[in-house]
Amino acid sequence: MEERQFDNFDEHAVGYRKTHDKVVEMSGADSDYFSEYKIVELLKFEEAQGKLNVLDFGCGDGNSSVYIRKHFTKASICGADVSEASIGIANEKNIINAVFKAYDGSKLPFEDNQFDVVFTSMVFHHIEHRLHDGILSEIYRVLKKGGRFYNFEHNPNNPLTRKVVRECEFDEDAVLLKPSYNKHVTNKSGLKIENLNFTLFFPRHKLFKIFLGLEKLLSWCPIGAQYYIRAIK
Repeated sequence: MEERQFDNFDEHAVGYRKTHDKVVEMSGADSDYFSEYKIVELLKFEEAQGKLNVLDFGCGDGNSSVYIRKHFTKASICGADVSEASIGIANEKNIINAVFKAYDGSKLPFEDNQFDVVFTSMVFHHIEHRLHDGILSEIYRVLKKGGRFYNFEHNPNNPLTRKVVRECEFDEDAVLLKPSYNKHVTNKSGLKIENLNFTLFFPRHKLFKIFLGLEKLLSWCPIGAQYYIRAIK
């Protein structure tokens, strides 16, 4: 049996959005919502009108890049993914000033010190843990000095998150990253962690709308459904 390295989404690419919408339906939001909220989180740290060079690492079908373009109107965007089928769909979106490339999962097809920001969303749990050091070394390489790395992940400390992942067909082989592990492997790469924030504490149904404003006060609380690390080169 071939040893697992990366979960290749070629077989899920065409129906990915429809499947994801079904998986997150119980939350009261769709997959577009969860793509956009992460980019809105970046606005807490990044200048919306800055001329940023952004890498969407593990970009899949380019959905996050749609919202990077929406909220960072002057940014240049590159996307990279091991799934050629997903890259094809991303390119079909014709996002202005965005280029998407398939790569082999080893060396990123970009120059040293090229990017101001590397953004990745729900990618590392689809990569075998023993490969994380090498991936982070590549991310470090392509970041400019002072560049920022944002890594969003599912939080295994949240029981609802574990249930959703367990029941999702394209998460069958996923191994969730504990925040402590993610901090350790990121620090080991040479990137300096500035923030570890937890997110998504309440369902997105209208009934809970009055509570959503409280989430910004709970970013320290380790039971959010997702979390992200912000690190600097």
